[in-house]
Amino acid sequence: MRHVERVVVLALDGVYPFELGIPSRIFGAAEGRYEVRTCSADGGPVRTDADFSITVEHGPEALATADTVVIAPVAPEFLTDAVPDEVRAALARIRPGTRIVSICTGAFVLAAAGLLDGRRATTHWHLADRFRRLFPQVELDPDVLFVDDDPILTSAGAASGVDVCLHLVRKDHGSRLANFVARCCVVPPFRDGGQAQYIEQPVPDAGAASTAATRAWALERLGEPLALSDLAGHARMSLRTFARRFHDEVGVSPGRWLIQQRVARARHLLESSDLPVDNIAGEVGFATGASLRQHLHAAIGVSPQAYRRTFQASR
Repeated sequence: MRHVERVVVLALDGVYPFELGIPSRIFGAAEGRYEVRTCSADGGPVRTDADFSITVEHGPEALATADTVVIAPVAPEFLTDAVPDEVRAALARIRPGTRIVSICTGAFVLAAAGLLDGRRATTHWHLADRFRRLFPQVELDPDVLFVDDDPILTSAGAASGVDVCLHLVRKDHGSRLANFVARCCVVPPFRDGGQAQYIEQPVPDAGAASTAATRAWALERLGEPLALSDLAGHARMSLRTFARRFHDEVGVSPGRWLIQQRVARARHLLESSDLPVDNIAGEVGFATGASLRQHLHAAIGVSPQAYRRTFQASR
């Protein structure tokens, strides 16, 4: 029989209702691969940051049954420097080795409990300075949408909860199912760039051209050599203007973005085809198989062969 992953979502006082529902919505669309339960730290009702409270069906004992635990975020005014006793007791019920995911300010809860010590993590960019002051022992990266430091994952604000849940579906079951879930939920399977594109910045001139059309053009030509001059030429901008505008819109440089897209395409081909690694490298625009191995390892920490074996086993 197919294993059904149990996901338990911990709702704390001050929880954001939108983010609380993300795991159920994403994992619930994954063709029965997951079962999602929601619990509170003491089994009682939970105040939200809105004008209503919620009643959940489960108490903290549900955490002991989880394969994956999701810490839903709370409004900043509900955050405390130390973990309340009932929350610490609830977290202590999580079995060793259980995968733990935080959305947005949920990272504060994990850090206060000592679960992020020495680890790389992220949270909402607006709270990055506060996080660093409170938890200097955590390697904070406020520029990314999520961090996978297995078995603990942290994500940035609001919609980044969608990103990290889709990432887990893809990691567990491959891109076909993740893409299916994304289509069902009418969201992109993955988003380009990081949090930098959402940080408040001066509004561009009304007549300023976008790099979106050039990004779409480049995605159709990943197998070709694409220099910055090619991208700028397509956008009809100078190199300097294009690079600046691209970074403002996407949050990373054009070169970094191309590498991300090529790695994503390579992962799909490794999952869905039996093409040799060198052929896949050529298909996605890496000069050699060695280059693909280097970039894939930098992105997800495994070799192409190991990545392919994982998905062949799951199939």
